[in-house]
Amino acid sequence: DIIPQPLLDQYLSMTDPARAQTVDTEIAKHCAYSLPGVALTLGRQNWHCLKDTYETLASDVQWKVRRTLAFSIHELAVILGDQLTAADLVPIFNGFLKDLDEVRIGVLKHLYDFLKLLHADKRREYLYQLQEFVVTDNSRNWRFRYELAEQLILILELYNPNDVYDYLRHIALTLCSDKVSEVRWISFKLVGDLVHKFYANSANALGLNFINELVVRFRHCSKWVGRQAFAFICQVGMCSLCFYVYIKFG
Repeated sequence: DIIPQPLLDQYLSMTDPARAQTVDTEIAKHCAYSLPGVALTLGRQNWHCLKDTYETLASDVQWKVRRTLAFSIHELAVILGDQLTAADLVPIFNGFLKDLDEVRIGVLKHLYDFLKLLHADKRREYLYQLQEFVVTDNSRNWRFRYELAEQLILILELYNPNDVYDYLRHIALTLCSDKVSEVRWISFKLVGDLVHKFYANSANALGLNFINELVVRFRHCSKWVGRQAFAFICQVGMCSLCFYVYIKFG
């Protein structure tokens, strides 16, 4: 009743390997690009019409097809709602997390947008997996780590101070020591937001422990680049850290 059945059938047939040979070698990519729009038109009540096609595209041998889906999975989650997302999209999202960097960057760029749509218990399952984004297929792909730091700044609001301290703190410290200055700079802001998170939620003990760790790791670093990092961390607006440093060192 929403769109003509022959038109829907024509769209679903775009995943047929034979069409790639006779029509367009990138027809599956075009199908993947249009899928969120088709899903929006059909509505979540008709998701069953597209589910098999989506799963077929998500396992396509061409990474460009999977990459296209990875960049739009957060939009599809909004269309489908939390129940269908948990049942049908989360398994595919998990697969993308272990895919090539060209695919992983799609979910990373909208990681916050996807995680905020999940229930708290399901969202918490991803805390340990976040550190896997630090490792890339190509270590020179510094923009991947830069994007991770940017997403973590947003993701902080989704977790409680204890989870932030136990899981995200380690990632932030690692990124602060990155070889690329652009990654370090955005990571300094991340560290500042971590401290603010602790004190804004009255987790003063966690905040003080983290500040002490920063002092040991960077303020007393034997290399000048570490000490410089500490100065920059103070510069990006960490009022609580600056106050602590003033009290301790004068």
